[in-house]
Amino acid sequence: MEKTAIDSTMATSAAQQAGMPRLHKVIFAMLLVFLVALPFLVYPVFAMKVMCFALFAAAFNLLLGFGGLLSFGHAAYFGGASYVAAHAAKVWGLTPELAVLCGTVAAGVLGLAIGFLAIRRQGIYFAMVTLAFAQMVYFFSLQAPFTGGEDGIQSVPRGDLFGLFSLEDNVALYFFVLAVTFAGILFLYRIVHSPFGQVLKAIRENEPRAISLGYNVTRYKLMVFVLSATFAGLAGALKSQVFQLSSLTDVHWAMSGEVVLMTLLGGMGTIFGPLVGAAIIVTMQNYLATFGAWVTVIQGVIFVIGVLLFREGIVGVISRWIKRPL
Repeated sequence: MEKTAIDSTMATSAAQQAGMPRLHKVIFAMLLVFLVALPFLVYPVFAMKVMCFALFAAAFNLLLGFGGLLSFGHAAYFGGASYVAAHAAKVWGLTPELAVLCGTVAAGVLGLAIGFLAIRRQGIYFAMVTLAFAQMVYFFSLQAPFTGGEDGIQSVPRGDLFGLFSLEDNVALYFFVLAVTFAGILFLYRIVHSPFGQVLKAIRENEPRAISLGYNVTRYKLMVFVLSATFAGLAGALKSQVFQLSSLTDVHWAMSGEVVLMTLLGGMGTIFGPLVGAAIIVTMQNYLATFGAWVTVIQGVIFVIGVLLFREGIVGVISRWIKRPL
């Protein structure tokens, strides 16, 4: 009876949120208008990089912020999908939408395989298992013949969308990336505000209680792990099309660390936090590149300051100030 009551409460909550609050509608609308104008204000490739990492951070936030699972191996899905998409476009000659789809599916399958084993552990043990698997993917990418080793897969053709529209022009590619990224973020938003998302939050807050109420916690964890890996893969596949390159940087452990930094800086467990965090980190990397290796030090200092001043992340603190969820 208690579980039925909880289910009813979650369903009611999800139904209330299904229409999307007016504040969120306004933010999404303003964001879309801004992004449509962005390629005419800044270099389109830079803007596309921001969007790819925003989707990557949003996917990671689904796992950490709403599922309560800290993974140190998300670069495996981001980079793995990047390699598959690049190979599919260059060697198999697939159109960009099919190449991106191949990379995304590959990331989902890899997430299913790793998640099936990793979710049997909790806490730091779970994080270490994901890191170990990510390192396996890294060394596979280094040794496998189709990945190009240290050179990676270069000169990836952008091709024609649906075989009709050329994406060689940066602005044309930008709007393709914008459409996919925006749709992906909206889909993640819907997941979070669905009954499935409500159960995830319940598991995050009190897993033993969720188990006692009869929820198959392991199944829910595996599902959110696979979803997170899939969308991380979508971001990686898009990145390979943008830069026409897939390299070891995409599967390196540092990439996993960067997405953690983006999520925590922007606001874990918020919708818009990872987007803000990704924009800040990518912008710093781009405009502080002249400092060379010192960029990492500067990022560390900013992260420490951010944690001290905004313990809940930038968007998390703003959400608390206005007393409305963001």
